[in-house]
Amino acid sequence: MAPVLAFDVYGTLVDPSGMVAHLRTHTGDDAKTVSALWRQKQVEYAFRRGLMRQYADFGVCTRQALDFAFRSVGRTLDAGTADALLQAYQRLPAFDDAVRSLAALKPHYRLFAFSNGTPEAVERVLHNAGLRDYLEGIVSVHEMGTFKPDPAVYKHARQATGAGDEPLWLVSGNPWDVIGARSAGLEAAWVQRDSGTVFDPWGIEPSLVVQDLTELADKLPANASNT
Repeated sequence: MAPVLAFDVYGTLVDPSGMVAHLRTHTGDDAKTVSALWRQKQVEYAFRRGLMRQYADFGVCTRQALDFAFRSVGRTLDAGTADALLQAYQRLPAFDDAVRSLAALKPHYRLFAFSNGTPEAVERVLHNAGLRDYLEGIVSVHEMGTFKPDPAVYKHARQATGAGDEPLWLVSGNPWDVIGARSAGLEAAWVQRDSGTVFDPWGIEPSLVVQDLTELADKLPANASNT
């Protein structure tokens, strides 16, 4: 059976910063600040809910994080604006390297999306970004009622992709996700698109570091077959 690659979605295949243009209509010069805070709090709220065992799906985390980001710059988020922005969030743009890299990898690997998002939300995002047809399936944490980096969700990914005891590679642009996967026994490629991004110094290192997904397509075959 072909090796399995499980791709994180938000921040790896699609770009959350694509919301800046939508936010500018509502927040003006604060758009970049709001976008960064929105993403930061979205992830933080998922972590906190996982630790508290107070699960609410990623859409709830996303909406509450958006509210926080607006309040942080002194703006009020009304329901209509929130709904419009969350609809736009389902149309996040694919990173420029995503389509050609998935197309290059597809003949050699079984490709899955592996996300904190619900299956329905991830399906829409990938479809709208033109990526869904390159992926065999979607693995969501939703069935587990918790979030990455809980070890249980990486175990779930093994089962859901059919990787079993064979090597399973996570591909992610998020260092915390890479660390979670490695600590749960997966191989993991970190996509370090920004050379200034620092990997958390926990003593848990990626199996592979690439600058973009195109480089992954060039470097991964030998690594994946020799793990």
